[in-house]
Amino acid sequence: MSIKVADYLFTRLRQLGIQTVFGVPGDYNLRLLDFVEPSGLQWVGTCNELNGAYAADGYARINGLSALITTFGVGELSAINGIAGAYAEKAPVIHIVGTPERALQDNRTLVHHTLADGGDYGRFGAMASHVTVARADLRDPSLVPDQIDSVLRQALVHSRPVYLQVPDDVVDALVDTSNLATPITIPQTPAPANQPTVLDRVTERMYAAKRPLILVDGDIRPMGIVKEVDELIRLTNWPTWTNPFGKGLVNESLDNVYGIYHASFGDAAWKDYFTSADLAIVLGPHYTTTNSLAFTTLPSQDVSILLSPSTVQIGKDTYRDISRDFLRQLISRLDAPQIPKTTGPPKLPITTIDSLPPSDPITQEHFWNVVNPLVQPNDLVLAETGTSAHGTRHFTLPPNTPYFTAVTWLSIGYMLPATLGATIAHKQLNKTSKPSRGILFVGDGSLQMSVQELSTMIREKLNLVIIVVNNDGYTIERAIHGRKQRYNDIAPWRHALAMSFFGAEEEHARENYLVARTWGELEKVLVDKRITEGDGIRVVEVYMEKEDVQGILLSLLNKQIAAEQ
Repeated sequence: MSIKVADYLFTRLRQLGIQTVFGVPGDYNLRLLDFVEPSGLQWVGTCNELNGAYAADGYARINGLSALITTFGVGELSAINGIAGAYAEKAPVIHIVGTPERALQDNRTLVHHTLADGGDYGRFGAMASHVTVARADLRDPSLVPDQIDSVLRQALVHSRPVYLQVPDDVVDALVDTSNLATPITIPQTPAPANQPTVLDRVTERMYAAKRPLILVDGDIRPMGIVKEVDELIRLTNWPTWTNPFGKGLVNESLDNVYGIYHASFGDAAWKDYFTSADLAIVLGPHYTTTNSLAFTTLPSQDVSILLSPSTVQIGKDTYRDISRDFLRQLISRLDAPQIPKTTGPPKLPITTIDSLPPSDPITQEHFWNVVNPLVQPNDLVLAETGTSAHGTRHFTLPPNTPYFTAVTWLSIGYMLPATLGATIAHKQLNKTSKPSRGILFVGDGSLQMSVQELSTMIREKLNLVIIVVNNDGYTIERAIHGRKQRYNDIAPWRHALAMSFFGAEEEHARENYLVARTWGELEKVLVDKRITEGDGIRVVEVYMEKEDVQGILLSLLNKQIAAEQ
């Protein structure tokens, strides 16, 4: 039996659990787009390709895999920054690029969207090679099924973007259907001969510990061990912290889960326990400067056992080619009575709004504790790079509440389009009777980078609360450098008009814009039924001073102030 190339590709996407495809139409992908919705996939066109890549990244983090379709040259290069971010933070996006027909390429014809430099059609694929783990140019129908399957399998294995070029005249070429009967899965690799020895070493270290802890990081998501990590946390009952990339992947309602570890910028008792631990089980480490407060939140190597994709590191000894089910095997062999019991430090008190003067202006110091109760089980919480990312790190999340923020790539403007993709995926996967809801925290500066995707959110009828932190510009950049410089200023916008401008009904836009400048006004917003029980897009604008920062940002700001004196 035979099937068209486009049908084969989209059938594979559906088999892998993708329900929505993002992208922008362009003349070299239009014939390909004709097959999207007939194949049973939802098409969500975004306002530009960069936002489409961000949206696909967000969808992949919630769904496990996503797809983006752009056109050759101008489209794919507009998206490449978003693809690079997905590569850095391990979001498996399948980037599908419609390219000129094969005859044009073979004749090196100087068509539009090329660089007009001799007809080299391989330049853009070469650029993509640096931010994808697998690539294929689907030129020969006899090879296409195997090419597609191989590339998609590597997206699953590595949890990073891949790249498929589909020439315009190949879209409806016929290919064999045989492969479709075999699901694409992650290959099972045999455990190395020394794996039992590694398991013995880890078990012995765990039984001998007197002051142990668990540190969870974000690579447990692409490793596919989120469930096993939860089991280990419950089984040991050891004090557990996360790095920012790991937040939202563990159950913070458990008594032994403390949230993000902030080292010198957090609680002194937490730091004392962390730095004096004699064993640290580190799961899915993602050791970058911004994910570790410049490496200050990492336990000593001497007491650490790190579980990474295919490796286990015990102190300075690294064991490679470890099987994917290593943690499952470890949990199975642990004898609960032999696991040491330990008492962690006390948890932190929570500031409530009734303890703050109603007429006082809202400040970063207390805002995040005060707004935390807005988050309910099964919500999706997202925070843009900047003070929003730093503030939401202090949230205590209810059970089954996904959360993410950028932690390494940090492309400002990413989170609004990522929220589009993540909210769609969350809605599709939501199995509860309560409608899924997203809550986005975004600064006024970041919002200006990608605000047009608000129109897509409105069109898709998403249930989303957007809290705009208006601190008059790029506050995180002011904290880093140039606190008084004009380059950190932005043009002021009238956010009250945003929803109506981007397509919302006038009445909905008017009734679902709220503003708070004081604690008293914020208190009213947080109990307003439009926020707690409403539907559709709702915007809350919260005003703060432009140099109001906390934690490491305050330390950076104070260094600037001291240098000016």
